[in-house]
Amino acid sequence: MTDSPLAQHPGPQASDPVLVVCVVYNPGDELRDFGRSLAMASRRQVELVVVNNGEPSTVADEVAASLGGRVVSAGGNVGYGAAANAGARTLRTPWLVVANPDLVWEPGSLDVLLDAGESTPTAGSLGPCLLNTDGTVYASARAIPSLRQGAGHAVFGKVWPANPWSRDYHRAQADTTTDRRPAGWLSGACLLLRRAAFDAVGGFDESYFMFFEDLDLGERLRDAGWLNLYVPQARVTHVQGVSWKAKPEPMIRAHHASARQYLLRRYDAWYQAPVRLAVRLGLTARQTLEVQQARRGS
Repeated sequence: MTDSPLAQHPGPQASDPVLVVCVVYNPGDELRDFGRSLAMASRRQVELVVVNNGEPSTVADEVAASLGGRVVSAGGNVGYGAAANAGARTLRTPWLVVANPDLVWEPGSLDVLLDAGESTPTAGSLGPCLLNTDGTVYASARAIPSLRQGAGHAVFGKVWPANPWSRDYHRAQADTTTDRRPAGWLSGACLLLRRAAFDAVGGFDESYFMFFEDLDLGERLRDAGWLNLYVPQARVTHVQGVSWKAKPEPMIRAHHASARQYLLRRYDAWYQAPVRLAVRLGLTARQTLEVQQARRGS
């Protein structure tokens, strides 16, 4: 590792408030569950900002008010990263949480993340163990994928979950111990960020509308000398896709558009033109298949 990125940044103190930015789009009862659980997630002062990408929401107003927070309008559906950045700008705090609204925090789980961050000064981002609603573990800590690994996982991940490419991709998650450990990147569904690190790399790349902004951020943090630290002792349940399960097609298209953007940027040398062509063709075929499956299932 290069010289510590903390060299010019004083460490946060346990008495500092924590800014929690929750990005919503026409939220429902899941946001109420989020608010109720957040109230028990930390003994520290939590400053909640709900960034609304959708229509005016009485639910968002109610939840924010119940925790002494506030709602900020994004001015339209600007995307996840742009909304998170807007929320981050509302208050300068040493620690920043970016979270989906469809989360249920276990009591004390945010304090576990904060304690891990304060005891690991090179940690730029920290992520909890994300649980599915059935209690299984969601793969939220992953490697920065190589081309072969990413392609293998994309093609075989759903039909052959134990394939070697997916195993390598999820290696940080596969360790069954409860010890905190570095990962290539962490899911943006629930992410604790050290303000000094977040600011140093310029926050989320707002050109990603949705998906891959967390992979991109984790890669830039790693390249700047920060750790992305998985903390499985902190546990949060993720009720995935509440806002789009009824109409998955737009999200499928958004996911593939972001995948295309990330990969074409990563393999941008002139001699990698065949790789870029393969990426375009492969993602187009995969998107078409997933859209057809979604339409049959609707």
